Amino acid sequence: MTVNQEIKSGLAKLLAMENIVVEHRNVETASFDVQNRILVLPMWKYASEDVYDMLVGHEVGHALHTPDRNWIAERKIPPQFVNIVEDVRIEKKIKERYVGIVKNFNRAYKELHDQDFFQIKDDDLDDMNLADRVNLHFKIGMHETISFSEEELNVVRRIDSCNSFDDVLDAAEELYLYCKQKIQNNDQVNSNPNQSSNEPPGAGDMMEVENQTQDSKDDDSEEGNADQKDLNQQPDPSSHESDEESQPDQEPEAKTMNAFEESMEQLVDKIGSENVYLEFPDINVDDVIIDNQLIHDNCKDMWEDIEHEERWSSRFEHIDNAYQEFKSSAKREVSYLIKEFECRKSADAYARASISRTGVLDCSKLHTYKYNEDLFKKVTTFSDGKNHGLVFVLDWSGSMGRVLLDTVKQLFNLIWFCKRESIPFEVYAFTCEFPKGDELFDEYGCSSKSYEERGGLIEIPQWFSLMNILTHTVNSKVLDDQMKNIWRIAYSFSTWYDIPTPVGMSLSGTPLNETMISLDKIIPAFRKRTKVQKVQCIVLTDGEAQSLKYHVDLYDYRTHKRYLGRRGVKTNCMIRNRKNGKTYSLNVDWNEQVDVFLRYLRDNHPDVNFIGFRLLESRDAGNFIRNYCGYYGDLHDSTMSSWRKSKSFTITTSGYHKYFGISTSAVSDDSKFTVPDDATKAQIKTAFMKNLDSKKTNKKILREFVELIA
Repeated sequence: MTVNQEIKSGLAKLLAMENIVVEHRNVETASFDVQNRILVLPMWKYASEDVYDMLVGHEVGHALHTPDRNWIAERKIPPQFVNIVEDVRIEKKIKERYVGIVKNFNRAYKELHDQDFFQIKDDDLDDMNLADRVNLHFKIGMHETISFSEEELNVVRRIDSCNSFDDVLDAAEELYLYCKQKIQNNDQVNSNPNQSSNEPPGAGDMMEVENQTQDSKDDDSEEGNADQKDLNQQPDPSSHESDEESQPDQEPEAKTMNAFEESMEQLVDKIGSENVYLEFPDINVDDVIIDNQLIHDNCKDMWEDIEHEERWSSRFEHIDNAYQEFKSSAKREVSYLIKEFECRKSADAYARASISRTGVLDCSKLHTYKYNEDLFKKVTTFSDGKNHGLVFVLDWSGSMGRVLLDTVKQLFNLIWFCKRESIPFEVYAFTCEFPKGDELFDEYGCSSKSYEERGGLIEIPQWFSLMNILTHTVNSKVLDDQMKNIWRIAYSFSTWYDIPTPVGMSLSGTPLNETMISLDKIIPAFRKRTKVQKVQCIVLTDGEAQSLKYHVDLYDYRTHKRYLGRRGVKTNCMIRNRKNGKTYSLNVDWNEQVDVFLRYLRDNHPDVNFIGFRLLESRDAGNFIRNYCGYYGDLHDSTMSSWRKSKSFTITTSGYHKYFGISTSAVSDDSKFTVPDDATKAQIKTAFMKNLDSKKTNKKILREFVELIA
């Protein structure tokens, strides 16, 4: 079973009780950067759940308890011996802190022992040096019997009692000297076969070799005396060199540590692609947002001289009349929105109301004093509700051409609602077409940079812009003129009434992902500027976002220089959020990346509702529903049923809190109730039912919308 690496990253952070950075990379062993607090874990693809939890717990133990200290300069101890003792200390501490992880450690080490990760299957454990037996004792001692002499037990107890890293260094040095002395004693025994191999370390330096016990037989006694004479004889330098002169001192080695590290490499996925960890750039939104006044000045400059010309006047007149008709017909929807909103606010205020006594007698109740103890006046106190603000994002991409007018109609309903309720709002339309200056254009078509580029950041192309097409900061007359400008452009794109398009207002690509990244800065800035308590973010779109790229540090082997390059965001990429310590996998289809960014935003701004409006043509509804509801099942069937009945549905399985799907035909349907003068009763009934159906979709969607924002 494949282990979810990001879940294990969360486990590491929980165990560490701090917002450490966890990275899964193509490395053979785990490591922890104590200074930068970065835990690097190998991609243990073939590790079981217990083994993965044990390894994570082990590395977190180092993160919590191993100091950032250059101990090698202090003590001349081989790192292996320090690692053995330190492993004992940090595993003991992590088990004491999290009792539940003890079972994971036991099961994991048993599993690894069964797979012979320590490579001791064919070895006699009693023949191993003390370092190896100590390592095995504290890792698989529950599953394998490890024997120690009384003197060795003193060293084992010293290791088990280590509390500080200084204790570890002292115990590791003692273990190292013991193992080294044991090697020297064995060398002496090999050169002097009559010396006991079981002598404690240093015994050969402290006492002379005793005479062997004589046997009761005379010939045995005589043979023993001969052996003693041989031991006292010095070797002949001319015939044989001493061991000390012929070879250097042997250093003790912990073979089980080497074997375990080699075996651990089997768990690592060396073929798979390495995870790439990316972050949002620190965008200066002023370089991204196109000023509201500039946009409408461009509209005025484009149309002021031609809208009264004979060639264009009829077209402008027709479009403007259509705007006024829609504005009149939309009053019912706006009024319905306001009614629902006020009802919701009243119900919310009532829920927060509290009744308290005033301490003043209520004279109207004095006559009830014999049977009523409550004779005081009461007052009902209403807690203040939250004030709201709305941020709208409008898709200004080429695919919106056919449905842009219908989308704008839905947007205008919400704008008029905000204006009537004095709710602050901003409307941004994302585009790739708006020029940002008269300077020399680079490869993207503009020269403005909105952030400092460096490796590991998601790229926000310089051609990306957010046009602030509508705002609450202007008065009603100016707002109406601005809405008429947007209506003209949308009407021109969606019908055959073509008029010249203002500079930068042509439809373009779909930088929806770039918009989501920008919202991370726009939302808090909007909240600060308007001083609202609750912000709603509404996205009106017809499709998925275009793919992203990220900056990467590269090296040119020809010039031997480093440079900043670009690569496409792929399924091995992870988005890191340093604010909350979470990572978000982009191992999704390209059209689902926007949901990943929405989850990022929802975690960063937990009090913001993100609401999506998707305008759909009938032929596109099925695919869209299957993307979020699957190809079959109760959710799919109920969503399709809602679409067939009301030409609308609500999805809660996307990155949005709610994603409303609305038929373009339902939005654009004429809502007027008109019948001929000589209409029959049946014709009047049919027209009336058709009128009700045309209103049903909007009312259903608007009701759910109000539930979110009230």
